[in-house]
Amino acid sequence: MIDEERIIPLLQAALEEDLGKGDVTTASILPSLITLSGNLVTKEKGIVAGLEVARLVFRLVDDRIRLRLQEVDGAKVQAGQALAEIDGPGAGILSAERVALNFLQRMSGIATLTGRFVEAVKGRKAVILDTRKTAPGLRSLDKLAVRLGGGENHRFGLDDMVLIKDNHIRAVGSITEAMRRVQAMAAEHLLIEVEVKSMAEVREALAAQPDRIMLDNMGLDEMRQAVEMTAGRVPLEASGNVTLENVAAIAATGVDYISVGALTHSVKALDISLEVEEPFGSSS
Repeated sequence: MIDEERIIPLLQAALEEDLGKGDVTTASILPSLITLSGNLVTKEKGIVAGLEVARLVFRLVDDRIRLRLQEVDGAKVQAGQALAEIDGPGAGILSAERVALNFLQRMSGIATLTGRFVEAVKGRKAVILDTRKTAPGLRSLDKLAVRLGGGENHRFGLDDMVLIKDNHIRAVGSITEAMRRVQAMAAEHLLIEVEVKSMAEVREALAAQPDRIMLDNMGLDEMRQAVEMTAGRVPLEASGNVTLENVAAIAATGVDYISVGALTHSVKALDISLEVEEPFGSSS
């Protein structure tokens, strides 16, 4: 289920950005009462995500538009496959088309790439996570798409988890001091993670007893050493320069999580189009 209370303001802002004072092309060409029908069709193989979001976009423009889904969010689809049927006032359909497709294509691209990473580590315990490297303002949708692709979400924002990174450590002098301050101030229910860059820092972090340790840009040998050193006492997350080419090798080291910024910061949209059929109904 999507969180309409959070998402609708994003969709309204996108529509306002696109429509401005109105769709002058559609208003000039289409008779006011014409009705259109058609299909949303994917042009390539992937995982579809954002159909419910697209339906909301069309509804916000004109609540008489009907989008009947033929697939569900999270479904694996093939090139040429119809995802949904649409019909309703033509002006509303054409005016909402671009915004609806922008969300649908972006989210499906994220879900599809996430699915490839999940498939690449199949058989290993490692869980694929996203990051906060999302499009400004679209984090809730980007992270929803990751879940639909089979991944899991890392923290949503700065307020729902403690993540002590290298700049925090530099600012106070050590992991030990950063952890001391966090443990003195942080709410007990918040998970605490520490980023480390060397085996010495792994040892220091272990002594401070965080809930998770992030291995930042470590090589495979170092990751294996960290897994051996921690011996399951603290979950380990691999992060930095993770690709489809190396993610299986990273998972094979025995880490528990692998975070992948590319899931959301370098999105390749899935090619999806709206194909309108011959109009029917009154043109008066």
